[in-house]
Amino acid sequence: GGGALRGMAGAAARGPLPALLLPLLLLLPLLVPASSAEPELRFRPPAEAPVRLFTEPELARYDGHQEGQPIYLAVKGVVFDVTSGKEFYGKGAPYNALVGKDSTRGVAKMSLDPADLTHDTTGLTEEELKSLDDIFNNVYKAKYPIVGYTSRRILNEDGSPNLDFKPEDQPHFSIKDEF
Repeated sequence: GGGALRGMAGAAARGPLPALLLPLLLLLPLLVPASSAEPELRFRPPAEAPVRLFTEPELARYDGHQEGQPIYLAVKGVVFDVTSGKEFYGKGAPYNALVGKDSTRGVAKMSLDPADLTHDTTGLTEEELKSLDDIFNNVYKAKYPIVGYTSRRILNEDGSPNLDFKPEDQPHFSIKDEF
């Protein structure tokens, strides 16, 4: 009589078992949130884009002297792509001295003196600091895309990550006047 038992087991597998599985299958998406959250991670807004860190020698490569290479300028540790302003920042252009480095002090003092082409803001007047912020927000952040940050802005003196680092937002960013 073993055949009859086997037949009953087969019927049981076809009967109540699938009925029990159905609610579990319906609950599965709720139990596995990872799969439903995954696509959202792929389409992050640009503000979440990976932060590119520029060392001084790296930044120096983007000084407008190489044809076909983008032109980068850092102000307050933020690296802007100023390629669209080639006539201002390209090789032989009036502000070429500012590019390929962090020129925060030069921007604040409206100076192209090589001594001022540095990140160092020590001793700047209140007026120069205000001017720096105005130009930073209304010229650079408004006209040029941010491509990264200087290592000085992202890292502490000892090279460890600066936990207070916050990427700049560009809410008023609009490319204008350059094309």
